[in-house]
Amino acid sequence: MAEKIHGFLPASAELPSTRQRLFARYFVGVLIDLVVLNLFDEYSDRVSIDSFTLSLFAAVLLQALLKLTIAVEHQVGEFFKNKSGGLMTFLRFFCAWLVLFGSKFVILEALSLAFQDKVRFEGAFHGLVALIIVIITMLIAEEAVVRLFRKLA
Repeated sequence: MAEKIHGFLPASAELPSTRQRLFARYFVGVLIDLVVLNLFDEYSDRVSIDSFTLSLFAAVLLQALLKLTIAVEHQVGEFFKNKSGGLMTFLRFFCAWLVLFGSKFVILEALSLAFQDKVRFEGAFHGLVALIIVIITMLIAEEAVVRLFRKLA
C-alpha cells in the first residue's frame, strides 16, 4: 500500500497547480458572495434579487469587478510608491481611496446595466450605501474564510 501524507493523500498525489489554486480561490469567493447576497436579499429590504440564478450571476460579476478594482488600486499604489516626497505619499493614499470608493459607482452601474431592475440596491444615495455594506460584508466573510483555512494547516 502506498505511503500516506497526513493520513489521507497518497504520497504520489500531485499538489494543485497555480491555475487550480486560483480557480479554487475564485470559486470559493463567488460562493461566499452568493451566500452574502442571498442573506441580504432575504433579511434586508435594501437588497432585492428576483431569483437565485440572478444572484449567482451577480455574485460572479461582483467577484470579477472587486478583483479588478483591487488590481487597479495596487497599480495606482505602485505608481506613487516609487516616487519620493510627502505629496507623492498623499497622492498614493488619496488615489487608492479614490479608486476604491469610485469603483462602487462603477459596480452599481454595471449591476444596473447587466440586470436592470432584477437586482436592486435601494436606500440612501440610490442604493450606494447598501451596496457598500454588502461589499464590506463580502470582504469580511472572505477574509474570515481565508483565516480559518490558514489555521487548519
